[in-house]
Amino acid sequence: MTVQQVSHELRSAAAHVESIDSRCAQPDVFTIDVEDWFHILEVDGASDSAAFDAHPSQVEANFESLLDILAAYNVRATCFALGSVAERFPRLLRDAAKLGHDIASHGYGHQVVHSMTRTQFREDIRKAKAVIEDAMGRRVNGYRAPGFSITSQTPWAFDEIIEAGYVFDSSVFPARHGHGGIPGACRSAHVIRSTAGRLVEFPISIADTPFGPQCFFGGGYLRFFPLWFVRTMARRVRADGRGVVWYIHPREINPHHPRLQLPLRRRFKAYVNLRGTAGKIATILQGGNFATFSELAATFPP
Repeated sequence: MTVQQVSHELRSAAAHVESIDSRCAQPDVFTIDVEDWFHILEVDGASDSAAFDAHPSQVEANFESLLDILAAYNVRATCFALGSVAERFPRLLRDAAKLGHDIASHGYGHQVVHSMTRTQFREDIRKAKAVIEDAMGRRVNGYRAPGFSITSQTPWAFDEIIEAGYVFDSSVFPARHGHGGIPGACRSAHVIRSTAGRLVEFPISIADTPFGPQCFFGGGYLRFFPLWFVRTMARRVRADGRGVVWYIHPREINPHHPRLQLPLRRRFKAYVNLRGTAGKIATILQGGNFATFSELAATFPP
């Protein structure tokens, strides 16, 4: 894909974009980026495989606690796992799959897409897919880029995702974002087509505000804003006929996890309001209508 082609694909709902019928209420999707507490993007020594040797891992306990919360409300999540986590803790993903959760790929080495060459990206997403499939003994259909870091300047990423054998993707952040973002991109689930094939895209949920489009449904956004405000923004998304895509990281429900030495602004965003995250998630899950991305992708005609 060229920059012009990806811009056309993601900024319009014309001939090459098939949106889910906006007249129908769509279910929310609860997603987990399965990574460890030290997987902070664009921090030296925090994203490569050597980080596991330098820091004590807490991903097992934190992820299992998240699964317990989901089980309490009978909600199945789509879990985007790092290949490096799957390689070290394959039981985690097998156990989650047995509980009915949808297991997908978050890449192998937790690097932003625009920091890699096309060849490096290809190798990363294929290695992650193979490792996760080996751990689970079943096919992996979905991918999410670390930090939603596919941009209009990396249009080849979609071709590589398709050619690697993925069926759906949830990497597009249709607004400005610290690690990427594609402002103005299509906000509804849709099909991306290219000469490599087709890919069902599930963008991150965005709500309009007087200050521009913003996400309130995961990461630092979900932790910073009060729950009543987050739920108000969620209703705005649903009023447009879209389900809300929620996302969380296992470390965010553990306020006692270790801290990395970060600049003040990034430290605030990474660690603000950790104590309230588990309670917010429980309230969001209670009485909600949820599906997995694999279930929704299957509703798109081939």
